[in-house]
Amino acid sequence: MDEHMIILLRSISAFVLLLIITRFLGKQTLSNMNFHEFVTAVILGAIAANFAFNEKLQVIQLLISLAVFTFTSYLLSKLVVKNRKFRMWAEGTPSILIEGGKILEENLKKNKLTLDTVNQMLRQKDIFDISEVEYGVLEINGMISVMKKKEYQNVTLKDMKKGMKGNQQFPIELIMDGQLLEKNLKVNDLSPDWVHDKLKDRNKNIEDVFYAVKGTDGQLYFDFYKDKIQHPIDVE
Repeated sequence: MDEHMIILLRSISAFVLLLIITRFLGKQTLSNMNFHEFVTAVILGAIAANFAFNEKLQVIQLLISLAVFTFTSYLLSKLVVKNRKFRMWAEGTPSILIEGGKILEENLKKNKLTLDTVNQMLRQKDIFDISEVEYGVLEINGMISVMKKKEYQNVTLKDMKKGMKGNQQFPIELIMDGQLLEKNLKVNDLSPDWVHDKLKDRNKNIEDVFYAVKGTDGQLYFDFYKDKIQHPIDVE
């Protein structure tokens, strides 16, 4: 077979294989990647490129490599969902860059960010004055999330009904994946007994809770494993 035709067929095959693998790994591969997804994408891309153009490597060898890294990434994604400690190790944790309107220089250095970069990220959020920011958080996907100071926030219907915004604070995660986040409680002077009492009022236990957080307005939000939704919506 003509050499150019072989490269054409291998290139098309590589594209189709990557499409199938991406579909298999799930929708998270299309979003902003975390550490292990980035590593997987680089490796799979390199293997696919060799599959398309490197005729010295046998097809079966490349297929084995693709299969190994695909299933490794798949298993990692399952572990990340089930185990929070592993998730924190594999994906990292968010970092607070701005707190109370003050820039945390040490956290900038730790994440190898310059003030110019932070200002650019804020401008992409339509914030041109850093004095408007109450909290700025660098997420694990490298994007920044911002909570504006209350005087710069958009007024909602709920705020209009209240007449004014109440005091706001950074959200405090209390429970995740059925596990009490004791470190978060300790840092914020909250006791496990307080959480248990709040759950007791709802006739629930820690193990029943998928996620619990004390919101910016001080209100508690609980999401339970059993949501009593008979027909959940899944948009394909």
